[in-house]
Amino acid sequence: AAGLWTVFTLGGVGSKVSAQLEQCSPLASQSLLLLLTLFYFFISDNTAFSSSNPHAFQINFNSLYTALCDQQKSDQATLLLYMLLHQNSNMRTYVLARTDIENLV
Repeated sequence: AAGLWTVFTLGGVGSKVSAQLEQCSPLASQSLLLLLTLFYFFISDNTAFSSSNPHAFQINFNSLYTALCDQQKSDQATLLLYMLLHQNSNMRTYVLARTDIENLV
């Protein structure tokens, strides 16, 4: 519970850009926080997803990459990108294969 509270209270502290993004699209901001929360609990409790089918859903990496490139001024988006690159080898491979990585950087 402490980790969940940290995600909600420290996400974007001191960042005026994050506050502006939240006002423009509160659903996107809340969805991003939900993704970060789910990602945090997946990392801390690996037993929750130890089923026989490890690929329960598919992610469109192109759409995710484009969204992350557009939102890199947000602390939450940067944290999600960091976690994806370090924990998901498929996302890391996809990003390294892109020819327009300067958009992300």
